[in-house]
Amino acid sequence: MDLFTINYVKTNPIIYQYLRENSSWYKLLNRDAKNLKMLEEQAKKAYKLTPEDKLAKLSKNIDLISTFIDVLK
Repeated sequence: MDLFTINYVKTNPIIYQYLRENSSWYKLLNRDAKNLKMLEEQAKKAYKLTPEDKLAKLSKNIDLISTFIDVLK
């Protein structure tokens, strides 16, 4: 891996943790540093950090709060 890729992975804890759990990505990053973007996307999907996941979580929390309010009425 080139120094930029190593530095980027070590400074981003989400990618670093995902890479430690899925070591097959080391081979892909050694072959081509362009796979770093794919790795980042996969890590976000795995840890549910995409905007869609955040919206779904927010919606779920709002539904939960509205249910509590309805019960208290």
